[in-house]
Formats: sequence, C-alpha cells, structure tokens
Amino acid sequence: MTETVPTESLLEEVTDRTFEAEVVKSERPVVVMFYSETCPHCKTILPFIQGFAQDLGDRVRFARIDIATNPWTVERFGVRSTPTFKFFCHGRAVQELVGAVYPAVIRRLIEEFEKSGSECVRKSTEIDYDITGYA
Repeated sequence: MTETVPTESLLEEVTDRTFEAEVVKSERPVVVMFYSETCPHCKTILPFIQGFAQDLGDRVRFARIDIATNPWTVERFGVRSTPTFKFFCHGRAVQELVGAVYPAVIRRLIEEFEKSGSECVRKSTEIDYDITGYA
C-alpha cells in the first residue's frame, strides 16, 4: 500500500526568516504564492494550488507566504497585491502572475516552467528588486 502525502505538506508555508533557505537556495524550481488571509481570490485558488503541488510536487516545489506577516520579503520582491505567484529558478524570480488568474493558466505556466529546468535562468531576464529606499 502506498503512503499518501498530505497536500498541505507539499505547499510549504515560508516566512521572512525561511524564504532564503527554502526558496532562493532551492535546488528545484519553486512556485511561491504571496497571499493574504483577507484575500477572497487567494482562498478560491488555494485548493487548485494544493492540487498542483500534489500532482507536480516531485519536480517543482510549492510555497506560500502571508504578505501581512512577512513585510521584508514582500518589499524585496515588489509584491503589491494578492494573489501574486512568482516562479523562482536557481534563486532568481523569472516569472510572475498577479491577481485572479484561471487555474488552467497557472497550471500551464507551472508545467512550462518545470519543463525548462535549468534553462529557466538562461532564458530569462533578471528582475532588479532594489529595496535601498528613496533616491
């Protein structure tokens, strides 16, 4: 009999303290959902993201971070609304989706992201998340 892994464990909750170790330094590509407890679209999409984590979690890591309790990471990556999905490859954000997006679109982008493997950094342009303050 095969053991079923709980979906919640495949969608890892990260914080300002754990983001670097769990996302930036991950060997595998990571999809991060920036969410808020008060966001209705976040609540609607969450079961789909958990399903994607169940289906694709052996090839892509899935994480989520609460924007209300993790302001440093939110500012670092320029998140302005929820849900925001950022795709990280070798520590670099290479793609993002913002707002209420159809689950089928998210899944297709995750599958394309996963297929690109280590090429995802080479095929992308780095986003400068300068948080040095005002000029």
